Amino acid sequence: MTTSTQLNSALEAAARNAGLNLTPAGPGTDFTGAPTARFLLTPAGRVAPGSGAAAEKLLELSQSFDAADSKFVAPLAAYFHETAQRLRNPRPEVHLTLHGLPISFGHFGWPFHGSTSGADTFIVHGKIKLEDGRGSKLNAEVSASMTQTFASVLVAMEQPFAEGVIFNAVRKTLDQGQLELVQSGNRQPVPVTTRYYSMKQQVFVFNDTSEQQRREYLSAKVFWLSHVLGGGAAVWLTDPRDVQYLNSGVADLKRTAAALSAEGHLVLEGSGEWATAGEGLRGREEFYRAQMDEALAFIKPSFNEAMRHGHTNM
Repeated sequence: MTTSTQLNSALEAAARNAGLNLTPAGPGTDFTGAPTARFLLTPAGRVAPGSGAAAEKLLELSQSFDAADSKFVAPLAAYFHETAQRLRNPRPEVHLTLHGLPISFGHFGWPFHGSTSGADTFIVHGKIKLEDGRGSKLNAEVSASMTQTFASVLVAMEQPFAEGVIFNAVRKTLDQGQLELVQSGNRQPVPVTTRYYSMKQQVFVFNDTSEQQRREYLSAKVFWLSHVLGGGAAVWLTDPRDVQYLNSGVADLKRTAAALSAEGHLVLEGSGEWATAGEGLRGREEFYRAQMDEALAFIKPSFNEAMRHGHTNM
């Protein structure tokens, strides 16, 4: 059995157990030109692979990655399970920032590659885009740079084990006003360091949120991802990426969602982990668009406005 066949077989079994189809998507190459193995993940029986539908996910791995290695079995199972749940969202590629920016993530060039500048870091390039439901052209090309120390706490330097951390680091960098969304521009850095990892607790930590912040976050998430972008379809409230990003827990988010439901803001479905917008939430478009505009103003640097318009002697 060839290495490629072994990789496919191990991945197919893990994907199938999570209710996903895994379909080869043709050969690929990484940043250095080395071959990669590419696959499309789709919910079993729901979406034709390669149809371009929202409910599909591109998985790209180093061709040498050994998915059958015992140390990867549990993390891969968790990744595929989360992906299966996430693909039930109407816009699974969209995530919200704490400041209220709905952002899509795409065109990430997995796996990591070494820095070409000589720095002792690992790099992955990608693109984020503002999803305001009105065709905004604002986006950012990003270059996420991971230190070797941080890399050592990951299971492996591959997409299934790093994607959530990288996406949360991008969101955190936006929260800090250190990324700007523009119509065109150069690639912007996203540092991924051990400040996002608690050695004592051995967990990733991006924010320390209060109950009020989690209320505001879940409300805004359902408004944007369900009401504005999702055609009223339910969204997943307890996505592990959000749990990590908010430094919260599934039980905490479910309690918050239940309170919001009791107040008429959310309409919960199933076990309380999915929701659509209640009538009160649907009527707050002016508020949420003003919040988005405020967040965009916050991340727009003011120090270089003179340079932006050519008024500089540098």
